[in-house]
Amino acid sequence: MKTITRRKFIKRAAGGAAAVWAAGTINLSASPAPENRRGPSYEPWAQALERARCLFELGVASYTFREFGLEAAIAMTARVGLRRICLKDVHLPLESAKTEIEAAVKKIREAGLIPYGCGVVYMKTAVEVERAFTYAKSGGMNVIVGVPDYELLPLAERKVRESGIKLAIHNHGPGDLLYPTPRSVLDKVKDMDSRIGLCLDIGHCRRAGVDPAEVVEECAGRLLDVHLKDVTAATKDGGPVEVGRGVIDIPRFLRALVKKNYRGTASFEFEKDGKDPMPGLAESVGYVRGILASF
Repeated sequence: MKTITRRKFIKRAAGGAAAVWAAGTINLSASPAPENRRGPSYEPWAQALERARCLFELGVASYTFREFGLEAAIAMTARVGLRRICLKDVHLPLESAKTEIEAAVKKIREAGLIPYGCGVVYMKTAVEVERAFTYAKSGGMNVIVGVPDYELLPLAERKVRESGIKLAIHNHGPGDLLYPTPRSVLDKVKDMDSRIGLCLDIGHCRRAGVDPAEVVEECAGRLLDVHLKDVTAATKDGGPVEVGRGVIDIPRFLRALVKKNYRGTASFEFEKDGKDPMPGLAESVGYVRGILASF
């Protein structure tokens, strides 16, 4: 199987990267794009995905923009040419009234983006489970990236069946008491409704000493969402870094998603440089797009 090192990839793609970046530049002062318009950078990228036989789309976890408000998060998401956004409550509080949620979602959609999910949402009480599903339903979201306490899983399953909204349980790495690894999630949900599954955070997965590509092979239909990132070490102390600069074999992981016909969203959660995330996020997005286009 052909392997692609970061150095080889950058050397091959340097010329094309400038064109992709130029095509992806969006005039934020222009009128918002209608919901069904994919924008100037999306069509070439869609063609590349088709060539790679990808069934999933790229998105962003708005936690990436945690130091900024909702409008800035929308603008930065659009600027790197991503269309799908998973909202963290820092941008749309879980306690928001239905009208506030609808207004925020309308603003997001008018900018040409899709608020496909929310999270990470912690659920330690029955009230918090109910609130999470009400919030997602009000926003027209189809997945909750959540962390429910074990005893709340039966209630969460009932809410999934009632609403049709998926629950993707997030693995949080070494030190987490509930779901440190993808296997700790899969073991808990294996006999539940298939719409309860895993949000695979590949950074925390690698920090736990597990290869995320192998997890994809094991997940079957339980992989519902992905957090794309990279880390400096495959240990508890591994920290966030631009995708492609760390220890995760990103090409292998992306090939695994394609091979297994993953149909969800792979969202960048760039945790480095919280006050200035755009350079690192743009580099990460460009690297992943280049890898996918080379398949």
